[in-house]
Amino acid sequence: AMTRTVLEFKNVTKIFGSKRRGSTEVTAIKDVSFAIKEGEIVSIIGPSGCGKSTCLNLGSGLDPVTAGEVYVDGERVTKPNSHVAFMLQKDLLLPWRTIRKNVELGLEIQHSSIDRSARAIDLLNKCHLTGFIDHYPHELSGGMRQRAALARTLAVNPSVLLMDEPFSALDAQTKMVLQQDLGKTLAETGKTALFITHDLVEAIALSDRVLVMSQRPGTIIEEIIIDIPDRDNPMQRRKHARVGPYVGQLMDLLHIGETEDA
Repeated sequence: AMTRTVLEFKNVTKIFGSKRRGSTEVTAIKDVSFAIKEGEIVSIIGPSGCGKSTCLNLGSGLDPVTAGEVYVDGERVTKPNSHVAFMLQKDLLLPWRTIRKNVELGLEIQHSSIDRSARAIDLLNKCHLTGFIDHYPHELSGGMRQRAALARTLAVNPSVLLMDEPFSALDAQTKMVLQQDLGKTLAETGKTALFITHDLVEAIALSDRVLVMSQRPGTIIEEIIIDIPDRDNPMQRRKHARVGPYVGQLMDLLHIGETEDA
């Protein structure tokens, strides 16, 4: 049986600004098409300002497309929808709520009838925060706060997770531990994710496929299938002999090291 497509971009273009108001038009992305199947993790990498984050905003319905269509679960996206959940660089936890209450937030907003507390505690256990459920965000390290943010993202049971460089603010070691948690958790929950990162090894370690974008206006110039086992074990995957060649291929596509300005 064909796995269903969860997120699809069809010839999507996004232009910001308009000539009418005397502002300059900027084409952020142009003619972007890709499809992500259920349970797949796909990363987008590209130069700064190439429109990677724009893709997430269009996928979530926060921004309207200028041309083309975005579909989530086969439905055309025209407004923000509850099928997608964001995880951002900043954990955005509310400082006046305990970690558990933060994880329950999305369910509260959706007026969900499930046992919110039980779901929150279950997810916090899965994210290795068992001893911290009644702590406040300021009592947790950056890595723990990002784990709590992951639990909160998963709590609403989204079809697709949109992740915008969620680990870029963390130190290298913490980052690897959280990549490991994320890889395991996404595999266990069978979640679908679109992941934006600047970290080439992170993209390779976490993904089934990596999409490479051009300079702005961003368009997809290459799709690389990551043919390495253990997607649910990024630590193991990082040690694989094929990581180096993939990094080299991505560097070439991004022209890293060819010019002075990176």
